[in-house]
Amino acid sequence: MDLRRLAVVAAVLAVCAAAVEGFDILQILGKHDEFSQFCKLLNETHLAGDINRDRTITVLAVANGDMGHLTSGHYSLGTIRHILELHVVADYYDEKKLKQLSHAATAASTLFQRSGFAPGMAGYVNITQHRGGKVTFIVDDAADSVKPVTFVKQIDSHRYDYSVLQVSSVLSSPEAEAPVAPPAPVNLTDLLSKKYCKSFVGLLAADAKAFDTINGTKDTALTLFCPVDAAVATFMPKFKNLTAKAKTAILLYHAAPDFYSMQFLKSNKGKLTTLATTSVAKKDYTYEAQTEADTVTLDTTVITSTIDATVCNDDPLAIYAVSKFLQPKELFKAKTEELAPAPAPEGPKKKRTKKKPTTGTSSAAAPSDDETADGPAADSSADDAADKAGAAPSLLAWWVTTVVTVAAALALGA
Repeated sequence: MDLRRLAVVAAVLAVCAAAVEGFDILQILGKHDEFSQFCKLLNETHLAGDINRDRTITVLAVANGDMGHLTSGHYSLGTIRHILELHVVADYYDEKKLKQLSHAATAASTLFQRSGFAPGMAGYVNITQHRGGKVTFIVDDAADSVKPVTFVKQIDSHRYDYSVLQVSSVLSSPEAEAPVAPPAPVNLTDLLSKKYCKSFVGLLAADAKAFDTINGTKDTALTLFCPVDAAVATFMPKFKNLTAKAKTAILLYHAAPDFYSMQFLKSNKGKLTTLATTSVAKKDYTYEAQTEADTVTLDTTVITSTIDATVCNDDPLAIYAVSKFLQPKELFKAKTEELAPAPAPEGPKKKRTKKKPTTGTSSAAAPSDDETADGPAADSSADDAADKAGAAPSLLAWWVTTVVTVAAALALGA
């Protein structure tokens, strides 16, 4: 492939990546009232988040009137999640691909197979094309008496990335329908006190609002990034200077209201929303998670911290020990500001006669309450406006550059 064609391919891939960046299964199905119960269970089991973070995936949605025993109250939430995982195929199938199956049949892996709870082939779904164009799905370990579910229609798709299809009823599997024991109760204080996090749990225990918020989230879905004791000791001088409101915010900043396994963190890159995001109005409080040489890093734009160890990794709770205290840009200056080049040295200055300070005033004004309300580098509305003004031209320039590059590449390839 020559350089001109390579440029065209790169441009097309960039556009495709941008198109699927905002994939949200609940938003897609939320446009159709007949899938409200299916959406509700995806949300309650936290499976929706796993679906949104995946790529090359097919969701087999079921309409309200066809949910059957899944909404009868017979199953625990853990079992319902396993059944729904069978409805998430780890491959791309739209209506066209279903009706062009080679050999008229195939076996596809599902998220249930990936979960580790499916023995043998129990997490595979057999897809078959019949005469007349009819397509059916049945789990590999389904009982002989179980009838296959039928493809109804295509709801939405983005080629080779995600597809959402409607099927006639819920897939049946004895392994997926097996009872799932509820998770054992976790004492967060005891768990954090055992390894790495003794100093951090002390800070949490001293802040009732932060502790209650984090502790109240651990049984649904929580990922906690706990600074090791040495990191807490290094940060303590700054922590002591924060206001009570800022101390609560920075503690909540270390917790994400979702379960992120180590495998997921290593295989995905993106912004993590924190409990501080939802607790502090009009503030971002997010950071970037990425992997470098098999090491997961958290970049707040102020500091970059690495995950040093796993304290707990048991859905719905994950706790990781990190090398540095996470410092949000909402409270501290970003790294780009701290590393700004020093001004050039000036020439010799003429001596000036020092003026005596006026009686009753000090040589340096004390900071106002507003300046210290949220910590050492609290945001102001002027700073926010300046940031937004600076960001807009940069974004516009990026789009202009992209359009020009694609146009030039297409012209050269013509």
